[in-house]
Amino acid sequence: MGAVIGFILVLVLILGLLISSVKVVNTGYNYVMERFGQFYKVLEPGWHITIPFVDFIRKKVSVKQQILDIPPQNVITKDNVNISVDNVIFYQVLNAKEAVYNIENYVQGIMYSTITNMRNIIGDMTLDDVLAGRDMINSKLLQIVDNVTDAYGIKLLSVEIKNIVPPAEIQQAMEKQMKAERSKRATILEAEGQRQSQIEKAEGEKRSQILAAEAEKEANIRRAEGLRESQLLEAEGKAKAIEQIAIAEAEAIRKVNNAIIESGTNETVIALKQVEALKEMANNPANKLILPNETLSSLGSIAAIGEMLKGNK
Repeated sequence: MGAVIGFILVLVLILGLLISSVKVVNTGYNYVMERFGQFYKVLEPGWHITIPFVDFIRKKVSVKQQILDIPPQNVITKDNVNISVDNVIFYQVLNAKEAVYNIENYVQGIMYSTITNMRNIIGDMTLDDVLAGRDMINSKLLQIVDNVTDAYGIKLLSVEIKNIVPPAEIQQAMEKQMKAERSKRATILEAEGQRQSQIEKAEGEKRSQILAAEAEKEANIRRAEGLRESQLLEAEGKAKAIEQIAIAEAEAIRKVNNAIIESGTNETVIALKQVEALKEMANNPANKLILPNETLSSLGSIAAIGEMLKGNK
């Protein structure tokens, strides 16, 4: 009976040893294993067989991206302003062996390295530069701390400043400055609006005067054209009248010439024809006769000759 119990105990012990020799590494972790107190190897995710009482898991290291929140730190700027700055760091362990054996606590190493270098960087900047240069501070801090953590087998992915809190009196002064700046901007915008309104008004008046001048110019042009057309029509009427007079005179001369040709070159006949032509021209109301004094003095003789000719007939 005792032998059976002893066998069962040995069997249980062997089974326990076998079970304890199997190590399961979860995804996202690396196990640093030692053998006889010295580093042996890094166990990656999966099943691994170890030797009980010989192999020892020194540390389980997460190789996932991790976040380190650094509490607010008091930092003095170049212009002697005491501000509070807090950061958040994103990092990842790339080499579990170096993270375990090259530093006692890599988390504290990252945190203190970040705090120290942050104070050095901000200490060379004024408050205004710090408030306006967060991206520059983050970039410079990431570069410096990442060079330090390379020895730990750790890669810094990002360093971000969460908040910068200046002293209460500085905040009040900044708020007053902000209010003054807003008031200044409002005044400038109002003045700009008034100036633009005056410009638009002047532009409108200018356009109105231009339109009025153009309308007056157009009216003067139209009046001038009307007057010119009226004068042209009047001139054309006078020209036609002169043309008609010339035609009538030419017709009278033609008749006289015909009469001369038919009657011969008798001076008496010529005189009678001249009298008849003058009579016809005088009877036309559109004709005006202007005779010299010599012609008027000879009209009596011509008339007498005409009477004599009639008597002879």
